[in-house]
Amino acid sequence: MTHSKPAGKPLTMRVREALDAVAEPARAPAMQAYMKSAMPYLGVASVPRRVALKSVFAGIDWPDSLAWQADVLALWRGATHREERYAAIDLTAVKAARRFQRIDVLPMYEEMIVTGAWWDYVDEIAGHRLWTLLQNDRATMREAMLAWSTDTDMWKRRSSILCQLPAKRETDLDLLYACIEPSIGSAEFFLRKAIGWALRQYAWTDPDEVARYVAASEDRLSGLSKREALKNSGKRRGG
Repeated sequence: MTHSKPAGKPLTMRVREALDAVAEPARAPAMQAYMKSAMPYLGVASVPRRVALKSVFAGIDWPDSLAWQADVLALWRGATHREERYAAIDLTAVKAARRFQRIDVLPMYEEMIVTGAWWDYVDEIAGHRLWTLLQNDRATMREAMLAWSTDTDMWKRRSSILCQLPAKRETDLDLLYACIEPSIGSAEFFLRKAIGWALRQYAWTDPDEVARYVAASEDRLSGLSKREALKNSGKRRGG
């Protein structure tokens, strides 16, 4: 194993070089327009990005969580193009970082969610990294997500609702419903969509429970949330 900064070349530089090598600048304006992004794109699609970064991240290791977080945040904070922030998120998913996925890294993810403040960043972190933290440190992470559910920051609220997307039968329904509750009457599209998405995901496991919840909350859930929630249920499969 090598340290994350071999031969004196910073990881940020190696990431930029790898992304530049596969960039298609002609694609960049359309990518930026689609994502409504103030930050420009290099023009690197997701598959070439992952392939390019795989070689950069190969064999990477850190002596401790703080060293790993330093590399992630250097990429995140120093990004001049959106793909560099995607690379920072990719770096949180490497195998060598698995042992660091504990509650003490939540402030790093919180910074990325709050400063990223858009669905392409937030949903990857919320739907995957936060779920891992919840698995590894359930009691403290549960408290944190309940606090996020009432936060003034909309993206933290969305993250609390989406943090159990991969949970299936491990879903903590009390937590899910508690995180939905503060936003159930919100007019904010991204919160309405998140509520529907989270319920739809759980409907793959228990469609009857989701149908029950939607019926019980009929007068409070938005039409968007209800439509999204019931997409996987028997009540909508025929129509």
